[in-house]
Amino acid sequence: MTDTLFAKIIRREIPADIVYEDEAVLAFRDINPQAPVHVLFVPKTPIATLNDLTDADSLSVGKLVLAATRYAKAQGLAENGYRCVMNCNRDGGQTVFHLHLHLLGGRVMQWPPG
Repeated sequence: MTDTLFAKIIRREIPADIVYEDEAVLAFRDINPQAPVHVLFVPKTPIATLNDLTDADSLSVGKLVLAATRYAKAQGLAENGYRCVMNCNRDGGQTVFHLHLHLLGGRVMQWPPG
């Protein structure tokens, strides 16, 4: 995997509005939010896309989802609901090739998204 924008944020080479961090995950506000709450959860171990996941990554992905869930609950989003999205490759909407989960909340979500 190349040296991505998210890898640089993890190393603190690029500033970000970090809202959550533990040993495995870093989360920061999206610079182009699509909802009142739009936070990106990134594993500190680089994985390019969902297609690159192996069985060995199951703990890392589980920690990513659990971190987003904990954050959503702490922000008061759990009762009304929120959306978690993971895009894969260009046609799936992925623009940074470092696996990440979008947590969106604070408004009613529509399908298709918009």
